[in-house]
Amino acid sequence: MKIIVLDDDPTGSQTVYGCPLLLKWDKQTLVKGLNNTSPLLFLLTNTRSLSPEMAEKRIREICKILKLVINEIGLNNNEIFFVSRGDSTLRGHGVLEPFVINEELGPFDATFHIPAFFEGGRTTKNGIHLLNDRPVHKTSFAQDKIFGYSTSNLAEWLEEKSKSKIKAKTVHTILVKQLIDANNDKKEMKNLIKILSTFVDNQIVTVDGTEELHLKTFAQSIKALSYRKRFLFRSAASLINALSNITSESNNLNDLKSLIVKDNLGYNKPGMILVGSHVQLADKQLEVLLSNRACIGIEIFVKEIIQIFDANISDSLLTKFNDKLLQKILNVLNSNKTPVIYTTRGEVAFESNLKRMQFGIFLAQIMANLAGKCLDNLGYIISKGGITTNILLSEGLNLSLVNLKGQILPGLSIVFPEEESISLPIVTFPGNLGDQNTLLDAWKIMENC
Repeated sequence: MKIIVLDDDPTGSQTVYGCPLLLKWDKQTLVKGLNNTSPLLFLLTNTRSLSPEMAEKRIREICKILKLVINEIGLNNNEIFFVSRGDSTLRGHGVLEPFVINEELGPFDATFHIPAFFEGGRTTKNGIHLLNDRPVHKTSFAQDKIFGYSTSNLAEWLEEKSKSKIKAKTVHTILVKQLIDANNDKKEMKNLIKILSTFVDNQIVTVDGTEELHLKTFAQSIKALSYRKRFLFRSAASLINALSNITSESNNLNDLKSLIVKDNLGYNKPGMILVGSHVQLADKQLEVLLSNRACIGIEIFVKEIIQIFDANISDSLLTKFNDKLLQKILNVLNSNKTPVIYTTRGEVAFESNLKRMQFGIFLAQIMANLAGKCLDNLGYIISKGGITTNILLSEGLNLSLVNLKGQILPGLSIVFPEEESISLPIVTFPGNLGDQNTLLDAWKIMENC
């Protein structure tokens, strides 16, 4: 069985290891990824950083090439699970993307929406999605300027996000009780499989889950129908663990010391931290990190960047701006301390969501460019935020494929480039994960290897 994950953000592979993450989707890269011996393949679409129109165009393009390559290398569709991996706090194109995948790679008998992510405290019970037992629509994530929403009831959320194309009353829910009963009783497992077997015409389904066992049971029932039904999944990371049989307990990183780059004397080179995320949790984590005197903050002032973005200054001034930042970073690295590159905290008003997204990408490109120019001085990188991490990997480091090495903390994974010209570990750190100390904790782990 092959599990192909179309990931809208580079932090979605955070709970698995030993498999490739593709940063490009040309035919050659896809063939290489699909021929990898791992049952798991992550394909980074990075659509969360795009407008709906651009996201749809990208997903269609990827699916068409993917379908062509699958046919050419002779994979059987009955032996493939397609997963549209999205945010566990319900941000992103959660309805649009599986709709397009169904059109291009389907038809599917059902699409299952499963946003549970246990390492991050995201659970679903009775169709209500929760963050640390609090309805997620009451958290700051629901106030997202681009992807905000008003309900934690997944059926109602689907109706809201689909603009009523999906009616809440038509959404089927697989409840925790059904999953517990199916795990404890073979007859109840047969009943669950029977229910799943009745789904046709892309039935929309939500699945509860408050612990790993629930999704393991669900995965078992789905696999029992793999040659009879075709199912599509829109999920956070925990379902992927269940489908792949990789558990959090087994996902330990044992060779971190060997990954960090050494200097000529055999000592670890200093690291670099990029903080692009602007959620409230990221602000607090940055504050705690910078309280450590070994971490030196280098702020990129958003007001100056807006002027550059709006083309109100010349290219020579832009070059001078970047050179000034680069020199600050190199000075910190030469003092054997950790530069923390971050942008001015707080939200900036834009005339449209599209311009907000474009500006976010522009900021990430500046940070990625700076990181790319410092590679010879670095032992590792911690990158916080999905857009920041994607652009770092694909543009700043110009990578087409990385290998997933494992977690250093729950939900924080390390990727390692396959290209021989670049060989340093990169910690992919979601903007919405952990508590106020998690960024500092991750830095301490990397520094003390």
